[in-house]
Amino acid sequence: MNRLSLSLIIKMRINKYLALNKYSTRRGADDLISAGKVTINGRKAVLGDQVSETDRVEVDQKAMVARAQSYVYYAYNKPIGFMTNPAARSLAARKKSIADITALPNGVFPVGRLDEASHGLLILTNDGRVTDRLLSPVYEHEREYIVKVNKPISENFITRITKGVKIEDGITKPAKLSAEPFSKTFRIILTEGKKHQIRRMVTALGYEVTDLQRIRITNIKIAGLKTGEHRQLVGSELKLFLKALTL
Repeated sequence: MNRLSLSLIIKMRINKYLALNKYSTRRGADDLISAGKVTINGRKAVLGDQVSETDRVEVDQKAMVARAQSYVYYAYNKPIGFMTNPAARSLAARKKSIADITALPNGVFPVGRLDEASHGLLILTNDGRVTDRLLSPVYEHEREYIVKVNKPISENFITRITKGVKIEDGITKPAKLSAEPFSKTFRIILTEGKKHQIRRMVTALGYEVTDLQRIRITNIKIAGLKTGEHRQLVGSELKLFLKALTL
């Protein structure tokens, strides 16, 4: 058995306890508890149990290894015109999601989103721990994009983007931007992921996005992936990605 520890001030549910220990998602913890793989002070835990800082929580080591080995991770090049989340599909408009054109194992889902008009890199996985670790602005993971706009960008545009732009829900964090003089295309690196952030930043500065492609998330790059293709993340590339997420 592998003992987990966490300093607790008040009691919390056992599934939350396991999730905060970076072991699994709450749903994954529920599966382990139901399978009898978790104990509290020597007795098998049951769903809904609560623990405090004085409790001894243990998880079967073999179960931990088996669960980690069941996780899969993919890089996917999303096409324009497809939605990221199938649950958000509009039946009236008969819009399709990436699930309609991509054959992946059951339980694999996209982490984060790219709007219907955008294309490029998505991370797909069945590891629910990745969602918060990758998307929360607390961790400041880099995401890189190539953006085209409707007119040549100015020095003022570059300065304001790099310092932060005021949009409806606050001022964006400083970003890295590179572009040739008088170009309509630029590369931008963000460390936060507000909804439609780049489009809203560009609009606030008097421009319009004509194309938006994400080409990198942390160390994962889209290079070599054709539109609609995916590849499994393995080896050193995967290890570096999970290390960046402290998983």
